[in-house]
Amino acid sequence: MSSSMDMSMSMSMPMASSTSMSNMMSMTTGTAAAAATSAMSMGGMDMGGGNGCKISMLWNWYTIDTCFLSSSWHNTSSGMFAGSCIGVILLVILLEFLRRAGKEYDRKILRAHQQKFAQICASPNSSTSGGAGKNTTGVINRAMLQNSGSASVFRPNVIQQAIRALLHMLAFAVAYFVMLLAMYYNGYIIICIFIGAFLGFFIFSWESISLVGPEEETTTVCTPS
Repeated sequence: MSSSMDMSMSMSMPMASSTSMSNMMSMTTGTAAAAATSAMSMGGMDMGGGNGCKISMLWNWYTIDTCFLSSSWHNTSSGMFAGSCIGVILLVILLEFLRRAGKEYDRKILRAHQQKFAQICASPNSSTSGGAGKNTTGVINRAMLQNSGSASVFRPNVIQQAIRALLHMLAFAVAYFVMLLAMYYNGYIIICIFIGAFLGFFIFSWESISLVGPEEETTTVCTPS
């Protein structure tokens, strides 16, 4: 009787071990399948979200249900996506406008400085009679020249530098948003960025080009007698 019990126990133990092994294999297979599915979804990097937005970190040509920067920018139709493309083009054109505005403001304050310097140089030293009056005027002109510097060196004041910094900040912010839009890897949006860069540069960088380089420019520095 004991031998039969031993035989039954010995037979039940392999059966139990085989059952546990099969359970472990099924669990392992299920885990591997879940990991593979997760890897495939991560490989596509499609982050749809619960609001129906199509967002991909790979190159794509999505149009409808695309979202940019926030869920409120949700293109639910082809017309809305076309409006977004036009907006992106205008945004890049605005960037080129801000860059040109910064250059024009620098030229403006530089011209004002040069005009002020020219007025100081053109002021007559013999406006008063006698040598003493001439010497006094010459001292005043020298003091004005020392305060204004030279025509080739110019340092903006605090207000002028603040305006220059403001224009730079606006251009930097617009460029940052353009970069964020490009990171959605939407082919249409990237093409619109290129179109905006072309149109913006064509419009706001169409100016006369000097044939004299900066190193060849001559600067007249007046010295009061």
